[in-house]
Amino acid sequence: MSASNFTPRETVGELDRYIVGQDQAKKAVAIALRNRWRRQQLDPDLADEIAPKNIIMIGPTGVGKTEIARRMARLTKAPFLKVEASKFTEVGYVGRDVESMIRDLTQMAINLVKDEHQERVVEKAKVRAEERVLDLLLPSSGDETVGYEVKEGEEGAADSATRDKLRKMLRAGDLDERVLELETPDKVFPSIEVFTPGGMQEMDINFQDLFGNMVGKKTRTRRLSVVEAMESLTGEESAKLVDIEKVSREAIDRVEQTGIIFLDEIDKVAGRESGKGGPDVSREGVQRDLLPIIEGSQVNTKHGIVRTDHILFIAAGAFHVTTVNDLIPELQGRFPIRVSLNALTRGDFVRILTEPKVSLTRQYTELLGTEGISLSFSEGAVEAVADVAASANERSENIGARRLHTVMERLLEDLLFTAPERGGEVVAVDAQYVRDALADVLEDQDLARYIL
Repeated sequence: MSASNFTPRETVGELDRYIVGQDQAKKAVAIALRNRWRRQQLDPDLADEIAPKNIIMIGPTGVGKTEIARRMARLTKAPFLKVEASKFTEVGYVGRDVESMIRDLTQMAINLVKDEHQERVVEKAKVRAEERVLDLLLPSSGDETVGYEVKEGEEGAADSATRDKLRKMLRAGDLDERVLELETPDKVFPSIEVFTPGGMQEMDINFQDLFGNMVGKKTRTRRLSVVEAMESLTGEESAKLVDIEKVSREAIDRVEQTGIIFLDEIDKVAGRESGKGGPDVSREGVQRDLLPIIEGSQVNTKHGIVRTDHILFIAAGAFHVTTVNDLIPELQGRFPIRVSLNALTRGDFVRILTEPKVSLTRQYTELLGTEGISLSFSEGAVEAVADVAASANERSENIGARRLHTVMERLLEDLLFTAPERGGEVVAVDAQYVRDALADVLEDQDLARYIL
């Protein structure tokens, strides 16, 4: 079954493979995903009137808010952008304006669609690249590049025979290490962002494009092995075979119909103007600038105009100091679905360490396996690590599951450092191993002394 028409239950099942708990949030995004599929089955006139039900996630850091949104985007292969709301400032002030996130999302979609199109023509591109490599390998009159001697008057037949021989050698890998001189385009002028008195206007200006006709296309000669040249030329030829206008149209359509923007730290822009010292350009002003984008508007990008009416917005914040009700009422109304994510417990840490498809214990086992070390974790070791992480979160800043990363890194620090000299060893991590490795942390109540 295609990921685009997963049922809500199937979507939750996929998310369960990577994320522990948070069933309410998983259910909300699964319904939002299915509603997109449902809308696409409707008559276009009716479908255009059905707006996405944007979601706001409320919960402390490290409980899975971002991961849920990211995994959902990967599942659907939809253009996905994570951006911190606190990075924006009100239009008219120096800083990033909210429309920049639509431009960024569009560029991501362009890259995504372009890669897909290039994959479809890669075989044809390889054939073209092979011909170009053979052109470089085949000697011209008086050229001894490959060491074949061509007699006068037999150039045509010799060239054909030599080319066929070189083609067989190339495909057999016999020429992989031969060095070629290849001319490649040289991008002299970078793209820049322009800051104007009225704020920042993103303009992807490439002076090579502007003045290319006057100064000509500049190239530089690089010395590459045949393998590297084939890779470079295949990419160049596949890019030539792709219709960039078609890519742009498809990418914009994908952004408009399936794009997902994850607005993190939305709580940082919650709150109203205090009336003291002028307006707060990074709070209520940003909220008012966000409103038309989320409600549905048109944003001009260098690839064309993008409508935001059906982009799904998922906002998230800890809301320790503020509440969702501190957002301006109009913006609250654009996020009809609110879900609360629970703080993680010791039991959740145990599950996170072992259950997900890419669990932390598996990651370290595989990493050290590359050094020839056989690493294993006992049930007692997993529980001991969970105890340390839960204790650290209670006694210092609660950073959720991210605490497990720092505890595991501290636990295996010596092993990770000495692994190259310990190939072939079998290392069994049990509860005692954890207690010994983290003894100083466990005995000292002042966790601020440790990177935990």
